[in-house]
Amino acid sequence: MITHYKTLVISDVHLGTKGSKAKELVKFLKQCSCDRLILNGDIIDGWQLKKYGTWKRKHTRFFNRILKMIEDHKTEVIYLRGNHDDFLDQVLPFKVGNLTITRDLTIESNGKKFYVVHGDIFDSITTNLKWVAKLGDVGYTFLLWVNSLYNQYRRKKGLPYYSLSQVVKSKVKSAVSYIDDFEKQLTEIAKIKDCDGIICGHIHQAALKEINGIIYMNSGDWVESMSALAEDRDGNWSLVYYADTSSDKSINKKLQEIEIDSILNNTSEDFKLRKKTA
Repeated sequence: MITHYKTLVISDVHLGTKGSKAKELVKFLKQCSCDRLILNGDIIDGWQLKKYGTWKRKHTRFFNRILKMIEDHKTEVIYLRGNHDDFLDQVLPFKVGNLTITRDLTIESNGKKFYVVHGDIFDSITTNLKWVAKLGDVGYTFLLWVNSLYNQYRRKKGLPYYSLSQVVKSKVKSAVSYIDDFEKQLTEIAKIKDCDGIICGHIHQAALKEINGIIYMNSGDWVESMSALAEDRDGNWSLVYYADTSSDKSINKKLQEIEIDSILNNTSEDFKLRKKTA
């Protein structure tokens, strides 16, 4: 069954790297349709492609799927530049047909304004100490490699995908502090832009919450959490996760949705978890 959304936001796919879950993302997009698809930065990893990255057929299939969405559903596709695909600076702004490439944009949803940006330009390490960011990128790549080996073992045991790197980040005090500072800084940017909320990516930490009266939404990534932000026809937003569990060579695919409409409607802070079997 195809699930239709008004808007889908995807970020941090890092095509060209071993850790990219491009195959899973293509499966996910085949289960969905949308009026508007926002690719919120770091879709292509130019940093690693310049050195030791590899462009594979599954990475090309992702763009084939995007073109198919435009052809079949007239989907509007907006590609926002991130720090790993900063090579796009050479062509910005760019528009042809239903495809737009730009730095940022403002959208309206359910009577509220949202500033949409990858988020790297508000990260002092990425902007001012790029060499430190690239050094950290090497360590992060190693962590993803360990994560991959660990999940190969889990698949053989018939266990679901488990993001070891997400757990490491949640346990390291400096990482928790960095994420908290990033979220607060981004909500301040939303205030400066006179917006009710902000939609970003960059830190690979999916979230949908309210911070000091500002709605903060982060689409997560497609190297660890395999998550996206989704807006339904009524303007309600949710975090959508893709899970691929292999057991005895059979594959069960599930979409997990965390509905957070209560934040947008300002009625309750209770979160409701609902699971769908695709």
